[in-house]
Amino acid sequence: MLHRGGHAAKFSFMMIARTLLELHAGCASLRARHGALALVPTMGALHDGHRALVHAAVASSAGVITSIFVNPLQFGANEDLSRYPRDEAGDLAALEACGCHLAWLPDLPVIYPADDATTIVVTGPAERWEGEARPGHFRGVATVCAKLFGQVRPDQAYFGEKDWQQVQVVRRMVTDLHLPLAIVGVPTVREPDGLALSSRNRFLTNEDRKRAPRLHAVLDATSRALAAGDAADRVIADAGNYLTQAGFALDYLALVDGPTLAPLPAVRSGSRLITAARLGAVRLIDNVAVA
Repeated sequence: MLHRGGHAAKFSFMMIARTLLELHAGCASLRARHGALALVPTMGALHDGHRALVHAAVASSAGVITSIFVNPLQFGANEDLSRYPRDEAGDLAALEACGCHLAWLPDLPVIYPADDATTIVVTGPAERWEGEARPGHFRGVATVCAKLFGQVRPDQAYFGEKDWQQVQVVRRMVTDLHLPLAIVGVPTVREPDGLALSSRNRFLTNEDRKRAPRLHAVLDATSRALAAGDAADRVIADAGNYLTQAGFALDYLALVDGPTLAPLPAVRSGSRLITAARLGAVRLIDNVAVA
């Protein structure tokens, strides 16, 4: 049941803000009570991976704001924005159960007013991999994150490491623009069979869902082989061939430097193994550290 309290509507013990006036009132109240603010940016359709982000934010003792906004700027021309899952009632119930203090639910004109004239372009870690596979995607991610950071003014923001490249892009933007917040990466949450949780997993067919865990299994096996000193080019080529034969349409499988996403010829400190592949109509991404 929705109640009114001050400027922001309340969902039982959790405030809900849909306007900037409500958001700023709620943030001021939370900062007075907690001393610091933590933001969890999401596009909704929340699952256990999102819950882990909220739990991590709550554990920091900051006032926790979770945004739900399906950002059209990060969808490409061939990506179906209208198909992205939406479940506002379920999301609000999940956030309250996790201990979130305020849900920020802006509509499109709040984020992108009609006279909007500014976007953020990030190079460096945004240039390869997802940047090449989804042109313009990181421009959309960086722009909406910069807007959310400006609206909420958090002390820290929480992102899932499943989207490893995204975390590095946002961290680079925050560093370069001297924004006064810390970006906190939270480890990937997985199903018992290893599949990384994603809002899009619901679109996998039954047969593809059975095959999907092989992606993480191959990453794990490849990471162990690389850490043991096997030649990177051969090990990665073998892994790619296996995935292709297993029915995955591989976009990339690469050994990279964790912070910069630059490709590496061999393992070194901070290496990451990253991949993106399609099963039917669903595109899966994943990554693991290489010790």
